[in-house]
Amino acid sequence: MSGTTEEPQSFYDAVGGEETFRRLVHRFYQGVVDDPLLRPLYPEEDLAGAEDRLRLFLIQYWGGPGTYSQERGHPRLRMRHNPFVIGGAERDAWLKHMHDAVTSLELPAELEQRLWDYLVYAAHSMVNAPEA
Repeated sequence: MSGTTEEPQSFYDAVGGEETFRRLVHRFYQGVVDDPLLRPLYPEEDLAGAEDRLRLFLIQYWGGPGTYSQERGHPRLRMRHNPFVIGGAERDAWLKHMHDAVTSLELPAELEQRLWDYLVYAAHSMVNAPEA
């Protein structure tokens, strides 16, 4: 025994690092592009930027490099999403596409559930419009 303790592996590393989050977010936005409810929330000229920001945010959140905060400051997710009307229908559409993206990764069940639980929590916390 060398006397050194091994650092616990981050979720980011456990799921495959940047490449996994790149695949996740790209697959998610493939669904958004054709979604009649969500697509209007993403201006054409900023669609690629939105994909980059979500990818960088998730990478940082799950233990990868802190590029998101270096480029954009504190995430302030609710504040950043406040200009957009997000009701239950938008949340559910977002979750549908994100679920498709998460399952496409074919992660071990425990890791998939941990990721999915966070995404559900995050989606619910972004709702800023009353139910119709």
